[in-house]
Amino acid sequence: MTRIAALSLDQAPAASRTALEGIQKGLGFIPNAFRTLAHSPAVLNGYLGLAQALGKTSLSAAEREVVALAASQVNGCDYCLAAHAFFAGKAGLSDEAISQARSGTLSAVAALARQVTESRGQLTDQQIAAARDSGIDEGKIVEVVAQVTLLTLTNYLNNIAITDIDFPPAAR
Repeated sequence: MTRIAALSLDQAPAASRTALEGIQKGLGFIPNAFRTLAHSPAVLNGYLGLAQALGKTSLSAAEREVVALAASQVNGCDYCLAAHAFFAGKAGLSDEAISQARSGTLSAVAALARQVTESRGQLTDQQIAAARDSGIDEGKIVEVVAQVTLLTLTNYLNNIAITDIDFPPAAR
């Protein structure tokens, strides 16, 4: 049972409604994760602002989904696993690639995202060197960390809220 209600558009604070309407226009519906974030207009708008900014990094849409899947797997967020498996498929990842992203074995970006999440950012010199050796430069390292941070917010909130999954569940 959900512990923090996902608000309808009418229930949401006035300062959250414009953002929710934008999400509905863009996706065709308002996912429960955003309806839960809507309890705090500052958090909802902060999340959306960071997500928009991270959409302009050197990470491709597929790589952003890879990071989301790796972090969500480590953080045990079934909601985000379902949502990002859905979006990863739209970004061109196969079911096998989605599974490999979750395990951190798909690519250097997946491995780095999983390591950052597992270690809570306490990477070893060897892990940083391995990322660099695989072609990830300092800018992309910073971008992966930022993407993990964005996902950690929704992973933790959805785990605490027990947000009802409104995407097709991810295969286990």
